[in-house]
Amino acid sequence: QLQLVESGGGLVQPGGSLRLSCAASGFTLDNYSIGWFRQAPGKGREGVSCISRGAGSTNYADSVKGRFTISRDNAKNTVYLQMNSLKPEDTAVYYCGVVDAFITAVQPICIMNSKIGNSWGQGTQVTVSS
Repeated sequence: QLQLVESGGGLVQPGGSLRLSCAASGFTLDNYSIGWFRQAPGKGREGVSCISRGAGSTNYADSVKGRFTISRDNAKNTVYLQMNSLKPEDTAVYYCGVVDAFITAVQPICIMNSKIGNSWGQGTQVTVSS
């Protein structure tokens, strides 16, 4: 049974921080490129960040560059999204999923908006409000 479970969301004031977790079960997360996505009310789902398998190169949406950091803890089989300097426009349900990657001669490069499959988990709610 392969599964990814998101957690760590909550209510935070603008300028605050949260760390989201994407925990894998049934497979080794290190072998896959993982992306974070979010969907705000009335908006489409958008890619936020991704981390590649192997060397772990990362990509970020322009809207979160300099504020969010994606990382991986192989020992815990978990991918994290550290979110700092949160803004009200970051309010959304956040999801994680396996994403595709360019296979280069050096390392895989994750493709942020390339989630494999069309099913989504429950996600975790992030609300940024004063």
